This record gives sequence, structure tokens and C-alpha cells, in this order.
Amino acid sequence: MTGFFSSEFFFHYRRNLPAVFGSALLVFFALLATFGPLLVAQDPYDVSQLELMDSFKPPVWLEGGDSRYLLGTDGQGRDVLASVVYGARISAFIGLAAMLFSCVIGTALGLISGYYGGMVDSIIMRIADIQLSFPSMLIALFLMSAFGTGIGMVLIALTAVGWVVYARTVRGSTLSEIQKEYIQAAKVAGLGNGEIILRHVLPNVMTPLIVVATIQVGTFILIEASLSFLGVGVPITEPSLGLLVKEGFDVLFSGIWWTSAFPGLFIMFLVFGINLFGDFLRDELNPRLR
Repeated sequence: MTGFFSSEFFFHYRRNLPAVFGSALLVFFALLATFGPLLVAQDPYDVSQLELMDSFKPPVWLEGGDSRYLLGTDGQGRDVLASVVYGARISAFIGLAAMLFSCVIGTALGLISGYYGGMVDSIIMRIADIQLSFPSMLIALFLMSAFGTGIGMVLIALTAVGWVVYARTVRGSTLSEIQKEYIQAAKVAGLGNGEIILRHVLPNVMTPLIVVATIQVGTFILIEASLSFLGVGVPITEPSLGLLVKEGFDVLFSGIWWTSAFPGLFIMFLVFGINLFGDFLRDELNPRLR
């Protein structure tokens, strides 16, 4: 640990105010999503704890506010703060899980494509090119509309649109690595292709993957929020931040702005923090950008 705090990476990090601010946002949101349910008094999805008489109460600092509901309530009497805390857990889980699935599948295909080349490379890259010709949101929307909703389906849809960037990134790095002398030496030493890929090529293509993975979490959170806002994302029994925004949007023009504003702000600052920290990683892990 001492070595990390004296490293060049930490030296640059502590002098990069946007990166520090972004990572502070991420730590705050992570703690809120993890321990928030222990701090809020209401489980917003436990019907027995809801009271319709408390519906559409404004935030506590506005006239008519209730000290029990810091950010107000929605049409079902649910505490907006509690809803945001619980919804953030769903959104963060989907963003992280989809990123991991996309990374594993895309990295595997990128390694195979770059290492073996030939027909295998052509097939994988042509599939990637076809997919990149369509907007990611359009592909995800089509899959959700065709095969149904739910967290599992959202993960499948996000993985289907996310693997391409990993495959192309890893393929490019692999093509560069296999030309180096240590790969040729490994082949001469009699190592099998699988062992060369896993022991020698993969560790040397991880740096760009870290950057892509960090930024893609934010992208996935936005796509999931968009799908839920359109009504084809997670079900109402497992609401994410996007679904909370959608539910609040229905009454937004009635002056009840807090039911959609606070979930929307949470999404904005969460993705903002991810992008700030991701930009720092991109600059730090790519010497050519320094």
C-alpha cells in the first residue's frame, strides 16, 4: 500500500482535481447505494409501509414538506430519497454486470481475431462492423421489444451492444503484440497458442481495457435508464433510476418536479463522476496522451 501512495500514478492523481472530484462522487454514490437502505426509514417497495395520504409531498424545505421525507414523495407515497437509494443499486448493478459480460466476451473474441487472423478475423470484424452501423440504443431497444423486459434481458441487450468496442480494442493491441520478439520466443519454446494468449498477450492488452470498461459503465447506466424511461427496461417491481424518472415525468408539468428531478440528478452526477475518473485513466494509462 505504501508503494501505491508513493507511485507516479498516485502522484498524478492527487494533482488532478477533476479526477479527485470524480472519484469522490463515485465513492459517495457507492456508499449510498450500499449502506443507504440502512439509513432510510422506508422500504419504498414494501406496500405495507406506504401511505397514499402522504402522496406528492414536496421536499422538506418547501411549504407543505414533511420532515420524514427529505426529498418529498411520489404519487404512491414513496419517499423519493429512499426510492433513489434503492433504484441506484439496480442501476449500478446493471451497469457493472453488463460491463463485465461485455468485457469478457469482447476480449475473448478480440484475442481470437487478432491472434489467429484469416477467416476467423474477417468473420468477427465484419459482424462488429455491421453492428457498429446501427446506433447502440436502437439495437438494445429492438432486443428488449422483441424478447421482453426484465433485468436479465437488459443485461443481454447491453452485452450485445457492448462487446464490439472491447473486441476491436483488443484485436488492435493483439496485432501489435504478436509481432514482438517475446511472442516469437514463446512459440519457439513450444508453448501452445492458448498458453501464449493467456499468459503473454492478454496481460499486455489490459491497459486500454481498463479505460474502456470504466467509461462504459456510465454509458450502460444511461442506456438502461433510457430503456426504462421508454417502458422496455426493468419491471416496475425492480425499478431503476430511469424508471423513477419516467414515473415522475408523467406529473412533471403539474408542478410536481421533485419525483423526476432528483433521480435524474443522481444519474447525471453518477455518470459525470465516472467520466471524470475515466478521462484521467485514459490520459494516465496512455503515455502518448500525456
